[in-house]
Amino acid sequence: MHLITKDTPVLEVLHISPKARKIFADYGMNCIGCMGSATETVDSAARAHAVNVEELLKLLNAE
Repeated sequence: MHLITKDTPVLEVLHISPKARKIFADYGMNCIGCMGSATETVDSAARAHAVNVEELLKLLNAE
């Protein structure tokens, strides 16, 4: 399993974690179709959507 960090690009997260789309959507983060998802990191996306990045990372890295 890949460890998702604050610096992981959103697009990479979407490729490595099948549950990421739902998690992002649950937080109102429309990262699925966002043009910035290729270069935007989890941290910058979380900040842009006022989401606690540590909480988000726990969910994304949970098995």
